[in-house]
Amino acid sequence: MDKTLIAHLGDELYAALQDARTVPPLSERHPDISIDDAYRISLHMLRLREAAGERVVGKKIGVTSKPVQDMLGVHQPDFGFLTDRMRHPDGARISLAASGLIQPRAEGEIAFMLKADLQGPGVTRETVLAATEWVAPCFEIVDSRIHDWKIRIQDTVADNASCGVFVIGECQRDPAGLDLATLRMDMTRNGEPAGSGFGAAVQGHPAEAVAWLANTLGPLGIPFRKGELILSGSLAPLIPARAGDHFTMEIEGLGGCSLSFVA
Repeated sequence: MDKTLIAHLGDELYAALQDARTVPPLSERHPDISIDDAYRISLHMLRLREAAGERVVGKKIGVTSKPVQDMLGVHQPDFGFLTDRMRHPDGARISLAASGLIQPRAEGEIAFMLKADLQGPGVTRETVLAATEWVAPCFEIVDSRIHDWKIRIQDTVADNASCGVFVIGECQRDPAGLDLATLRMDMTRNGEPAGSGFGAAVQGHPAEAVAWLANTLGPLGIPFRKGELILSGSLAPLIPARAGDHFTMEIEGLGGCSLSFVA
């Protein structure tokens, strides 16, 4: 794609984000769109957000687990950027209207806070754990600016990996001594079970997903920085969220977090 079309599609997705509306799938309108094109669109959209005052505070990995891949029909991981305006406190009541969420779905994950810079290639699970200050339970609320979640990998990549907002639990632990792959997560919606999974659902180990992203971004000149948050990916299938819903999640040995949605 040429630069003009990249900018046009980035402008379109940013306008959809601002107006809380969806657009037809990019992959249907432009069948030749590549994943590289999609990342360029995403970066254009990010520059618009930064120009509006948002600040990048981390990165998210998406579509890492088989249940999520099967649900969305997307069979490789992707990544997006987290900004300060996306973050909400543990226990938050999130207004769908004020936050601009359109068709949100809840994911339970493990978040990593970095205490050292990381840059691939050559980053391993062990490197990630050594560079992590703490891990915490996390809700990521994914959202799509694409009609009815009819996405291919190019659509979700262009749309900042379908990121909406996120909540980091107040319980934060040093990963040393934790076997993150074996930790079980249980999630509820309105007091009813809404999914469960283990850390191993995310590429065998959540730190493997973080290493994958560091090694993917390294050759592009995009490092992980000390103080950044990295969301490692959903441990269970995504759960649709509506006004009035209350979600909780608990990760064995790590703690939990919660959030509610209002109109």
